[in-house]
Amino acid sequence: MVTLNRIYTKTGDDGTTALGTGERRPKYDLRIEAYGTVDETNAAIGVVRLHAGDMPELDAMLGRIQNDLFDLGADLAVPAREGKAERLRVVVSQVERIERDIDALNDKLAPLTSFVLPGGTPAAAHLHVARTICRRAERVMVELAARPDEPVSAAGIQYMNRLSDFLFVASRAANGNGAGDVLWVPGQNR
Repeated sequence: MVTLNRIYTKTGDDGTTALGTGERRPKYDLRIEAYGTVDETNAAIGVVRLHAGDMPELDAMLGRIQNDLFDLGADLAVPAREGKAERLRVVVSQVERIERDIDALNDKLAPLTSFVLPGGTPAAAHLHVARTICRRAERVMVELAARPDEPVSAAGIQYMNRLSDFLFVASRAANGNGAGDVLWVPGQNR
């Protein structure tokens, strides 16, 4: 259980922040950027949920995803180290659940005939914003994982990759199962 009695600690006034291990890093550190961008994704999903009240199935999926994103933040905040006890990690079953959610939403959608522009309903537009933030988080995580001595769980990267797919499919679901999608018309304004 997490207990937060005091919100400000003043320990970050010097431009550093602590990982879950207690190690202090500069606030611009790529690991901090990774879990900060995961948090930003989560916040964007919170905005989506304000517009998903008439879609209880989608809202429930988004609620589970928000919890998973906190798991991922914890995963990133405590880098895995050989010989150390395992902490909270994103696991393959979370990736598989999001794949099932994608399939459940996608089964109701008409096939696409063009790329989709962000827009349509407010929920769909916000889902596209969340999707682009999610893609950025994934890119940062992949960059971090490419660095020596900066472990990132493979399941965490897979989760973010699937999440961006989920958010795209969910945007179509929020647009009347694709009926309200705004389609790209190549060269329309030439």
